[in-house]
Amino acid sequence: MVENGDPKKVKFTFMVALIIILSISFFVSIWCILPSSNPAIKPPLAFDRYTKLRGINLGNSLESPAPGDWGVTIKPTYFGIIRNAGFNCVRIPVRFSAHTSQTAPYTIEPKFLNMVDNIINQGLDAGLIVILDLHHYDEIMVDPAGQREKFQAIWQQLAKHYQDTQPTLYFELLNEPNQQLDSDTWNILVKDTVQLIRENNPERKILIGGANFNSIESFNRLQLPSDKNLIAAFHFYMPFEFTHQGADWVRGSCSWIGTTWEGTPDEKQAIIDQLDFASSWSAKNQIPIIMGEFGSIATADDASRQRWTKFVTHEAEKRNIGWLYWEFCSEFMVYDCHLDAWDVNLLNALIEK
Repeated sequence: MVENGDPKKVKFTFMVALIIILSISFFVSIWCILPSSNPAIKPPLAFDRYTKLRGINLGNSLESPAPGDWGVTIKPTYFGIIRNAGFNCVRIPVRFSAHTSQTAPYTIEPKFLNMVDNIINQGLDAGLIVILDLHHYDEIMVDPAGQREKFQAIWQQLAKHYQDTQPTLYFELLNEPNQQLDSDTWNILVKDTVQLIRENNPERKILIGGANFNSIESFNRLQLPSDKNLIAAFHFYMPFEFTHQGADWVRGSCSWIGTTWEGTPDEKQAIIDQLDFASSWSAKNQIPIIMGEFGSIATADDASRQRWTKFVTHEAEKRNIGWLYWEFCSEFMVYDCHLDAWDVNLLNALIEK
């Protein structure tokens, strides 16, 4: 109403009020999108020394059909070399499924287990966190129900065998579930196997990845038990045509040879989007995450490998995501086991001196 007031004063008062309302709305909208300001969205976890990892995979050795079949033998000296280069963790992939009795109770071969023991102890003695990874269990991917008993028998033996080992030995349930071992089937197996391990390893760190080859996207379907010592793991090889060009185990990869990674805005954004997704999942679920594998094949040009590796590493660390490079030596190597020498430029892309 304006009959009893000055129209100019009313208009002025209205304008001031409108400006105030718009200003408040603006600042409220900005406040709401800040990660630290919205109590519904917590920032990524600040990992402790047990989860903030800079590691490397000792691949193509114990996960081969028989140790040494793929040209890599793990030497005791490697652990000191790795530690002195600035890494604090090694992941040891092991094909236990090929080294058990054929029927229940699926006893792990003592000679093979002793070999694994020696390698684990060498890593621990060097001051490294050691991740024992059940790798290349191909049979469980096509017949999860038929292999369930053997899978759990393996972990029951390992859990008992290592129950008194120092806490810097971590377990990783299974590398890259895929095919018939889908998310629903895997979630049930995870729950039951973690419960089995906890009978004599109540606080040991356990890494668990999602189905579909530990992809980031599988986090949305991964259901982990309530357990403060679980770590979700993912693998990262994007763009695949770059990281796996010429890989003889990937059909059609020869046509990708020559693919480069220049670090263009679009190339970087594609990686940022994936890591943001992983980071958001970690924050929402309050579960720490680790990039358990990432790397590029040596067929790729050196400059692209260095650019890609440095960018992925830095972006992961910005988000408090621990990482383990694939791999020490062999196709994705950062170390030449024949020359006993680091690829210094690639090493510096991982750990700047």
